Amino acid sequence: MELYLICEDSLEGIFSGVYAAYAVKRPHQEIHLLVGEEENLRLFAEYQEVPADKDKAAKVARTINREFGTEGYLALCRALASADAEKGEAIYKMIVKGLSMKDPRQVMGNLPDPHVMKVFELARYSANEAHFLVEFLRFRELENKILYAKIGPKNNIITFIMPHFADRLPLENFIIHDEKRDIFALHPSRKDWYVVTGENAALPEALAQGFSEDEKKYSELFTHFFHTIAIKDRKNLALQRNMLPLRYREYMTEFL
Repeated sequence: MELYLICEDSLEGIFSGVYAAYAVKRPHQEIHLLVGEEENLRLFAEYQEVPADKDKAAKVARTINREFGTEGYLALCRALASADAEKGEAIYKMIVKGLSMKDPRQVMGNLPDPHVMKVFELARYSANEAHFLVEFLRFRELENKILYAKIGPKNNIITFIMPHFADRLPLENFIIHDEKRDIFALHPSRKDWYVVTGENAALPEALAQGFSEDEKKYSELFTHFFHTIAIKDRKNLALQRNMLPLRYREYMTEFL
């Protein structure tokens, strides 16, 4: 009988599912990892919920980092950030494949394997979106001088873009808000950044204060500059959409 392990959509949840899959001592081809429950249950299948466990997840993470190396571990983390519903199964089966290889560090090169290929594609898509957001994210100054940026990525990649801005703005207080997941990444001046969810976030009241007068002035100037600098005879909307997809524009100052 097939066993389907149901885990939550998080690194701790999926790694806890991988830990549970090895703990049941059954052939891996009979075990499947689901992120969230299926709408239609399968016949002749057993379902088991796996709660997220930080200690178990940490053990799996250490094993992956040791066996697959930093690059392999980072690829898995990027795939974990994907919004794809089948990522749990792909990650689990890739780990099984890698640990069965003579050199697990070569697992990402085994692209003929469908699960490895799936993880490779998910990791690349998340990395590409993070790269786009590093370029397209726009901060706006609130009345109390905190910098605030809103994003709405398809994948949960806020932890991949925060190091970039924390490294370049170490003296600034800033917040990046993923409105689709209600996640806030906060960076206090001269301190380490951290992530909180909307329901647990003790966010400053400044978020409700609106933007500063200087921000409104310079936003208007920048928007005017953006729309007047273009050369009409060289306008290429298809190329613009290729270089700057439409879904990013609703969060960019020049398109507000």
